[in-house]
Amino acid sequence: MKTTNCRVLLACACCLLLLLPPPSHAGVIVHGTRVIYPAQQQEVVVRLENKGTRPALVQAWLDAGDRHSPPAAAKTPFTLSPPILRIEPHQQQAIRLRYTGEPIAEDRESLFWLNVLEVPPLATDAMQKNQIELSFRTRLRVFLRPQALPYPVDSAPAKLQWQLLAHEQGLALQASNPTPYHISLASIELLSDGQRFSKAPNKAADDSLLLPGGGVKVFALPLLRQRPHGEAKVEFTTVSDFGARVRHSVDLGPTPAKRVTP
Repeated sequence: MKTTNCRVLLACACCLLLLLPPPSHAGVIVHGTRVIYPAQQQEVVVRLENKGTRPALVQAWLDAGDRHSPPAAAKTPFTLSPPILRIEPHQQQAIRLRYTGEPIAEDRESLFWLNVLEVPPLATDAMQKNQIELSFRTRLRVFLRPQALPYPVDSAPAKLQWQLLAHEQGLALQASNPTPYHISLASIELLSDGQRFSKAPNKAADDSLLLPGGGVKVFALPLLRQRPHGEAKVEFTTVSDFGARVRHSVDLGPTPAKRVTP
């Protein structure tokens, strides 16, 4: 009897969901997954496209890393034009970034963020008034790259230095980035004794897989409790300037484990 009642209630709930109008979805997309700005370049163009069926109002601004910073308070060495634009359905528009020439680190990249906020239009009829209207925000990394860096960015991932360390959750991999480039990691795994151990997700830390130039980060491997007896290697995936994923493999040296706390 209880099973029958549950089925009836479930069927009623499904019918009610079908009667509700669908929520609006983001229609504007940004072409590209990141913005590379060579410091010597006059400007960089970022293209937006409205895939939706209604006009879209978009606000764009840059910040230096604080995602909660309002557009008027964000301070970066860029100008952006236009800061507000309207994009017709199935049309494209461009926003232009210009480096203002303010002093930056000359020996490594600097990181900023491009925010693209799509504001939904006002409802025009009774049906639309019942819809859930949401603002959708896209946030992209902007790498400001000095001209006189010693080698191309494609050479940077091979220069990462990996070390296996003792950790309170088991063992951990320490990655040191001696290069002047930010290295975007998509995945990290340790291969040993025919097994794979993946880095634990770190939801509390923003950009936990982004290694800045000169930076060091530790990635816990909670399922690996003891140091491997045989050969071990690190397999990791990086994201290129064009958003492509590139796989790399590095043999670990015989360095003894050290103690580290997160």
